[in-house]
Amino acid sequence: MQSIIAEKRDILGKKVSNLRKRGFLPAVIYGKGKPSESIAVKEIDFLKLWKAAGESSIVELELDGKKRNVLIQDVAIDPLKDTPIHADFYAVDMTKTVKVEVPLEFIGESDAVKSGGILIKVLYAVEVESLPADLPRSLLVDLSILKNIEDSFAVKDLKVSKSVKILKNSDETIALVEAPRVEEELKSEEATPSLESIEVVSKKPKAEGEETTEASLASSSKNE
Repeated sequence: MQSIIAEKRDILGKKVSNLRKRGFLPAVIYGKGKPSESIAVKEIDFLKLWKAAGESSIVELELDGKKRNVLIQDVAIDPLKDTPIHADFYAVDMTKTVKVEVPLEFIGESDAVKSGGILIKVLYAVEVESLPADLPRSLLVDLSILKNIEDSFAVKDLKVSKSVKILKNSDETIALVEAPRVEEELKSEEATPSLESIEVVSKKPKAEGEETTEASLASSSKNE
């Protein structure tokens, strides 16, 4: 099990920028029915942990000499620097099931794609429910089963242990192979505006201060 050491902090709000300059990442740890605690972890240690464990594997967090089993529940990213600015750790009860989004890992090669077909990926993660110790790091999508044009890989084709329940419609498509587009279709698309040509403006994540993040976190924790 991956692990990380944390320390309590009393630096809040916009003052956390000074904390980051010293190489620490502000974070909180919370659990169902428990108040959140403000903590800090070394940024370099967190980056290694996040890369190795992701957000669907149990990790060990040590705080004041006490070790807790946690999940990296959410990571706020600086939209300009593309680096973490805040992290949430969720303390889990190892005897109770949890629901987590597990990333899909695409492996293998499709014969249909090799022969000119176009691979379309529809899903990149699925929600599962299991005991914390049984959570998979990722779920494999073997593209080699896509032999022909219009073949598809559905949720029911995912292989999981009996201790893991996938909370998704079993017939929902994860990936499929479409026929290659002919020249006439491409010309038609160039002449007709499509949804892909429409610019979509999305809301940027709030990154100005930490108080908003912790306030929303505390609110969501109460709802849980």
